[in-house]
Amino acid sequence: MSGEDKKHGVDSQLDWDFSSGWDARLFEDLRGGGELLSVDVLGTQFAIRWGRSVTPEQQHSMRSAWSRCAGAGAPMVPPLAKEPTESLPFSASVSYLSQTYDGGTFPLQAASFAELAENLTSRLTVAAILENAGELMMLHACGVASPETGAVVALVAKSGTGKTTAASVLAGTYGYVTDETVAIGPDGSVLPYPKPLSVKQGPGAPKRQVGPDELGLLPAPAKPFIQSIVLLNRIEPDQEAHQEAHQEPTLRQLPLADGLLALIPDSSSQAEIDEPLQSLCRLIDRVGGVWQVTYSEAEDLPAALEPLFRKQRRSKPVWEARSRPARAEEAEPDDTTPVPDGWIRRVEPKDAVAVDGDLLVMLEAEIVRLSGIGPAIWEATANAVTLDELAEEIAKVHGRPEGYKAAVAAAAGQLIAKSVLEQGSE
Repeated sequence: MSGEDKKHGVDSQLDWDFSSGWDARLFEDLRGGGELLSVDVLGTQFAIRWGRSVTPEQQHSMRSAWSRCAGAGAPMVPPLAKEPTESLPFSASVSYLSQTYDGGTFPLQAASFAELAENLTSRLTVAAILENAGELMMLHACGVASPETGAVVALVAKSGTGKTTAASVLAGTYGYVTDETVAIGPDGSVLPYPKPLSVKQGPGAPKRQVGPDELGLLPAPAKPFIQSIVLLNRIEPDQEAHQEAHQEPTLRQLPLADGLLALIPDSSSQAEIDEPLQSLCRLIDRVGGVWQVTYSEAEDLPAALEPLFRKQRRSKPVWEARSRPARAEEAEPDDTTPVPDGWIRRVEPKDAVAVDGDLLVMLEAEIVRLSGIGPAIWEATANAVTLDELAEEIAKVHGRPEGYKAAVAAAAGQLIAKSVLEQGSE
């Protein structure tokens, strides 16, 4: 140890141990003025290694922004970041521990540090979502929680429609859970993701990553749980129509089918969960239904949403699972044999539920809502049938008005085009 070290009080018993590659590579980074950033995103551990163009001040700003997601330690040493180029001078390298394989790494490069920081947030979020696919129900939503009870209200909305603004306003009163992904366990517990808030900077500019501490947001409580699910519906005033800029917020409960259809596009990897539609129905029943708040100013949200932090009465189920035969005497679908030429059979869905006379069917790529004679066609095609047989089955339910066979054939054609049914061919 040097005399300079002794002068500054460095412990002479503290020696560097280079027995592992981790220690040696970490020492290299620290000696060069760099540092590794370790974060925990929805239970997945990440380590970020910065490229040479990222300054110590910028590294410190990211450590501060991600402080509420700080990990216990780097899961593995990331490879060296890519060398700067004239067009992409800023870079980083990321490693993480996977639940399904040994580990993963990915590089990042960007034209500016702001762009690099935004890309990092996006890639960490996507990687963590994929790691939790099939395990957690993940809504594209901001979340805030009651500091006293831990009750979480999830505010669901598409990107750029007010989630971050709502989170920054509400988290002055309630604990900040996330501005991106509300992750819900099978028991209703919520896994916080208090990431930096992605704040718009102007048309075409990268969003600034601002830490919740910088904005003075309250921390999430120790044991948060889902209490309410709300769809954000922000009304922009129509200046040309001379509408008043302010609209008092209104809160209304949605019918179950409408709530399901609204939530599915704003959920992540829901199709990977066992019984995806049924599980979402059970969640909606647990929280007492899906709500929608219509508002013009985020400052009005704390008062408007206050009732939803209180315990809601569980909804009485108004849905029924229909991915299997509706009646005990019906045969199980047989989708292992080829469909004869010209005959029709429904495809095997991810899930299906009947709601208020309609049928919601989740396929591989989308969810389809069947109304009118659609649910009866679904029930009648559990096993392959001819068009004439199908028309007769529908007639038993809906009668035989003039032209009913043509109507059934037309409806079947539409469902074949939607990949809800399949038709055999030679």
